[in-house]
Order: sequence, then C-alpha cells, then structure tokens
Amino acid sequence: MKNSVMATYGHGTENDFLLIFDPDDQISISDKVVKALCDRVSGIGADGVIRITKIDGKWFMDYRNSDGSIAEMCGNGIRVMARYLVVKGHQGEGLFPINTRDGVKYLRVPMEGDISVNMGQVSDEGDEVTVLQNSHSYSARYISVGNPHAVAFLDDLTEVGSLEKAPEVNPQSVFPHGVNIEFVEIISSDTLAMRVHERGSGETRSCGTGTCAVALAATIHTKGRLPARWVIKPPGGTLIVDIDAHSNATLTGPALLIQDYDISDYFIQ
Repeated sequence: MKNSVMATYGHGTENDFLLIFDPDDQISISDKVVKALCDRVSGIGADGVIRITKIDGKWFMDYRNSDGSIAEMCGNGIRVMARYLVVKGHQGEGLFPINTRDGVKYLRVPMEGDISVNMGQVSDEGDEVTVLQNSHSYSARYISVGNPHAVAFLDDLTEVGSLEKAPEVNPQSVFPHGVNIEFVEIISSDTLAMRVHERGSGETRSCGTGTCAVALAATIHTKGRLPARWVIKPPGGTLIVDIDAHSNATLTGPALLIQDYDISDYFIQ
C-alpha cells in the first residue's frame, strides 16, 4: 500500500477502539486485519475497529468487533468517533448526526467533557430467556437497542466469575446471530453495577448499548415508570442513561483519544 494508513486509539469508559479515518471510502478492512489489530498480545489491542467514512456526504460509522464481525451500533464507539471528528477538526463542536447500521444518531459534542448521544428507541421484546453462567442459572430479559441484549439481575456480581467465554443462553433460537449479555446488580434506587459479555468481543470494560438495555430492564425489574434516569457503573467507569416516556434513550459519558499509530504494515499480506 503506497500511502500510510493511520489509526487513533481511544476509549469510552475503557471500552476501547481503533479509529481509521477514511472519508473517501478508499480503505478495505478485512476480518484478518481487524483481528490482527485488536489482538492484545501481538497487535495494538482493542475491543473493535471503527472506520470513519462518508456515505452520500454524511458521516458513517463502520464498526467491526474484535473478531472482525460487523455490529449495528456501539454507544461508546460512536462517542469516541464524535470526539475524533471534533478534535481533529473534521466537524465543529455542538449537535451533529452520525449514520450507523442502526440508523442516524444525533450527538451533542463539546470540545471537552462528556458527550451525549440519542441512542433511539429501546424496546422490551417480551421474551424470557435463561442464561447459564458459572454453574448458576439466571432469568434474563430480551431487550433490543438495535442490537440484541439479554439482561440478568443478581444479588452479587462476583458470582458471575470469568466471562472469557460466552455464557450459554436458552433458547438459542431467540438469538440466531448471537447476543450481548449483561449481568446487573442494583446498588441503589438509581444506580446499577454491571458486567457484560459482548458478542464478537468477549467481556469488555463497558458497553454503551448494553447500558441502555440495562436501564430499561432495570426500570421494568423495579416496577418503575418512564421517564427514568440511571447511573450505570460498568468496570470501566460511569455512564448515565436517560429514557424518556417513549422509551428513547440518551447515553452520556466520556470519550478519550489516546495515541496515533501507523498501521500500514497490517495491510501487507
């Protein structure tokens, strides 16, 4: 490849990404390249890769999980992408849209400080599923945030054990393309702690869409009413989710850019 390819490493509550700026849609990224970049032993290491491009003149987030699979949406990733666009001078701060495979998302982006993103409608799909993890069986609720989530509540998060491997979910037919699984402990009337196994990435330090799923599930679980606000604490930090009376979620949290890398060698076969 004649021209160098650069990537910027960043994270939102330690859910980390490599961002590749490709506004003219010229860079083809294979599953092999994504896996190599995200490998935490032999690569740079990340939960996913975001190719920043434009479709019909509008910003588009092309998101890949660390195993190379395509995801519809990433709540932490889109905030990091928005921070990149503003800090690098490609987009003015303020309110602007980013297109995703789950539709257009509007973000409020200051030059510094937390970023808010309208995540769209969160829906309770009504399916009761069972999650098997660490010799425990949990009843879970199927919540859709454009991508599927199974949310289970328990008294103590420590009993979850290792989430290196995906927990078993039954019936599997409910999630033919896999599912993100959240384990949640209620800390107080408005605060939750969670851990998550993301399909295609394994356990991550945080999950933006997962926090939105958890917020709606917690409102239902506690027999609360909408609108509702939840402070959610994954291992990587703190996020705030507001859900309005129509089940539309707004996710607010930090987004940091850390370092630039020349990744040209990863494209040499």
